[in-house]
Amino acid sequence: MSDFMLWLHANYIKPQLDAAPLGTYAYPMDALRNVLCEDGRRDLDKALEFTAIQAFLLGLRTGEGLSLSRQ
Repeated sequence: MSDFMLWLHANYIKPQLDAAPLGTYAYPMDALRNVLCEDGRRDLDKALEFTAIQAFLLGLRTGEGLSLSRQ
């Protein structure tokens, strides 16, 4: 993963996710974090980071594909 994508996650994607209301996902996320050891929480954070970056890139590709289909 490029340094830019890691920077983008830390400075744009993660703050947006942190500000989003969790709704019905709040309890399961808290419960998961509470049962994990410190290493497990770090692994969870890295997995969430990877997933968020890939979802962001998918949104870019999908948006680009949609704009091309409108021509």
